[in-house]
Amino acid sequence: MTPRSPTPDKRSPTIPTMELAAAFPPAERERWREQLKGVLRKSGAATEDTPLDSVEGLLTRQSYDGVPISPLYTADEAVPSRPFATAPREGEETPFGWDVRQRHDDPDPATTKAAILDDLENGATSVWLTVGAAGLPVTALAEVLKEVHTDLAPVVLDAGPQTRQAAEAFFKIAKPATRGNLGADPLGLAARTGFLVPVPVDLAQKAVAEFPGVRTFAVDGTVYHDAGGSDAQELGAVLAAAVAYLRELTEAGLTVDEAAGQIEFRYAAHAGQFATIAKLRAARRLWTRVASLSGVADTTATIHAVTSNAMMTKRDPWVNMLRTTVACFAAGVGGADAVTVQPFDARLGLPDTFSRRIARNDQMLLLEESSLARVVDPAGGSWYVESLTEELAQAAWAFFTEIEQAGGLAAALESGFLENALAATWAARRKDIARRKAPLTGISEFPNLAEKLPARPAAPAPLGGGLPRHTYGQDFEALRDLADAQGVRPKVFLATLGPVAVHTARASFAANLFQAGGIETATGTVDEFEGGVAVICSSDKLYAEQAEETARTLRARGAVKVWLAGKGEYTGVDGRVFAGCNAIDVLEETLRDLGVTV
Repeated sequence: MTPRSPTPDKRSPTIPTMELAAAFPPAERERWREQLKGVLRKSGAATEDTPLDSVEGLLTRQSYDGVPISPLYTADEAVPSRPFATAPREGEETPFGWDVRQRHDDPDPATTKAAILDDLENGATSVWLTVGAAGLPVTALAEVLKEVHTDLAPVVLDAGPQTRQAAEAFFKIAKPATRGNLGADPLGLAARTGFLVPVPVDLAQKAVAEFPGVRTFAVDGTVYHDAGGSDAQELGAVLAAAVAYLRELTEAGLTVDEAAGQIEFRYAAHAGQFATIAKLRAARRLWTRVASLSGVADTTATIHAVTSNAMMTKRDPWVNMLRTTVACFAAGVGGADAVTVQPFDARLGLPDTFSRRIARNDQMLLLEESSLARVVDPAGGSWYVESLTEELAQAAWAFFTEIEQAGGLAAALESGFLENALAATWAARRKDIARRKAPLTGISEFPNLAEKLPARPAAPAPLGGGLPRHTYGQDFEALRDLADAQGVRPKVFLATLGPVAVHTARASFAANLFQAGGIETATGTVDEFEGGVAVICSSDKLYAEQAEETARTLRARGAVKVWLAGKGEYTGVDGRVFAGCNAIDVLEETLRDLGVTV
């Protein structure tokens, strides 16, 4: 076998130099617009007279913050300047990635103690402990943390109204090298419960004087996210709370650096991948600006990202694994210092060992196998992400300013300003979900009526009394629960016209829609219909020929309501189901027609 000749150091003059994309013409935006216009003309969204410079606008959508999301970002959209500086995670080297923070809600001390040790032995690096009425008794804190090395594994408390009692119990077992957070957030507690307590400046003073590794405040944005707020609203409310604490602490005698060092931020990471990345990057810019204007030496924000509770579902809960994986990935790319992934069965009750392990390993895979944390600010330089970060930071700053003009966060909560703002965003999101423009797999799309949900012990009831708590799938899940509670599952009949190839698409669409409300569907010809609610399914051509006659036949056979899958006006047809229709309204109306009280 003849050995290969060594590769020469210099290129042979007979071999041309290869250049990237050399065989393709230069990409031009105008050419892309022409191609886009051609596609949109075929769909009917554009016409021959549509100007080229407006075709992008046909695909541009608005976020719930009013931020335009364009279909294309190029160097033309690059942000020329950054009024809010982006600070990376501490240090240029991130060999251990972010802090893998597991949450513990079980009120049983023995169970919680075992779960904490299991987590720490298998990849978790810190503990987030719910204490008080919604979790572990304060009196059990010492025993539960007895074997935890708090100098190596930080402990974060979440005690709500019992923050002071939990903090005092924690101080008794803490050592000078202990790290963690007392979890105080009086304004967040007021938002969650409607009850405002004083800012515990004495706890912060004690932490500064005796426990330099312990922070006092965890400014929690998830309460505003759970109330239906947008990303900018969550950012603005959190910033307003942090500013309020900064003022209180400095007025109590702490230096501005000491006060800023007592504050940690907590944000919801949701399955909107780029939105979550931009939110966490914008959070750093916002705090950098506030800290810089306040004279803080270290302007770096410490951010704890928690996978969104609002996006979690109790139906088809295994899909939650996909949602939390995307959210965790986004949190890592966005630069979170600590990440908590909720177990997939969190909506069903207290998680079991398997679901906790999956949640923990979700992070381990991204850290150990994907090496996600080895790059500081991996999204930096992306035209889209940089633009979205800038727009989101500006929107959040504007909302923060509105809160300040309303008298601060406490006044904005008391007056109803904040609740009304969040409610308006929730109403818009809820409408999109009802119309399935924001689809939820396993809930509004591809529901499984035969699923067997895993049984879990009931979790302690969360604190209430303040802002509402929403989940994205709540309206569909409520209808599923209602349908499941009937002695016989409600059913609609899909009356198909023509061959299978003609009616399958619309029959499948209709079945998917009605099953999202827990309503069973049966498919057959008109002659097989035996009364109740019917849906005519076929093509527009056959509708023009047979829809009205079919409706009359269905009425004669006992139909109390006749729907048609598609659009068009036909005598005898009561309503239509189509892409973009309000599915919740359709489902509620259908259940009432079937004798179910909604």
